Amino acid sequence: MKANALSARQIRVEETARAVVLRTRGLTHGAITRLVSPGDVGELIKPFVFLDYFEADPANAPKFGFHPHSGIATLTLILSGQAFYKETTDREGIIETGGVEWMRASSGVWHTGGMFGKERIRGFQLWIAMPPALELAEPESQYLNAADFHFAGPARVIAGEYDSVKSILGSPHGMTYLDVRLKAGERWTYQPPEGHHVAWIASHQGVVATPERVSKGEVVVFGEGRQPITFEALADAGFVLGSAVRHPYNLVTGYYSVHTNAEALRLGENNIAEIGRRLHDQGVLGRGG
Repeated sequence: MKANALSARQIRVEETARAVVLRTRGLTHGAITRLVSPGDVGELIKPFVFLDYFEADPANAPKFGFHPHSGIATLTLILSGQAFYKETTDREGIIETGGVEWMRASSGVWHTGGMFGKERIRGFQLWIAMPPALELAEPESQYLNAADFHFAGPARVIAGEYDSVKSILGSPHGMTYLDVRLKAGERWTYQPPEGHHVAWIASHQGVVATPERVSKGEVVVFGEGRQPITFEALADAGFVLGSAVRHPYNLVTGYYSVHTNAEALRLGENNIAEIGRRLHDQGVLGRGG
């Protein structure tokens, strides 16, 4: 009887759980693992269109020179260690552990950054596609410390709002991004806000059951729906979770840009080319640009 009762419970869980429709470990090149790109997983989870996980010691970390973006926002979350940033809006500084860089490139920005200090650095960089009203707007950036964010249970609310906790990050309406930590044996249920049919997680520590097991280094995408998603930590676990109203626009991409149509891409790339020429004239960029 006990075995039958357990089996029935498992069946009920499977019937009500949000199905996992895709899982990947991406492609690793040195310190960086490309988990999501606009041409693959990004089509499934847009407005989240790009995700990198990075982990390295500062002494041998890759160097990133000035490079441009338009049409998107980048959200960099530092899980441990320190990173530096500098951009063509005349802002520069250091992001500490738990801090976040939010840079809405929109009409065009060039920036640079990389690992800093002596502690091993770990983190995620996420690209978010902007709606037409913002894809060519004036750029906007925020550099926030760990103390600027608040918790809803075990979830630190990085962007959007969850369980009455609202982030001060200037992200567009209709998306939520959480930094979740669970102790072994702990259970937590995420109830997506109304209309958030897109949902995914990227694990950076431990193992969680959803009810499928998700281990460190994996991204899993959940099927569209309104059902809550329950997580149980099988070991101390950490992951980021994104949910959103689906981005209803095409992803029209350049090398560093994502827009909603070809004309917007042309304008964005023209803007970043002009900024690039100014940087070259100022000696910031070499002849290679």
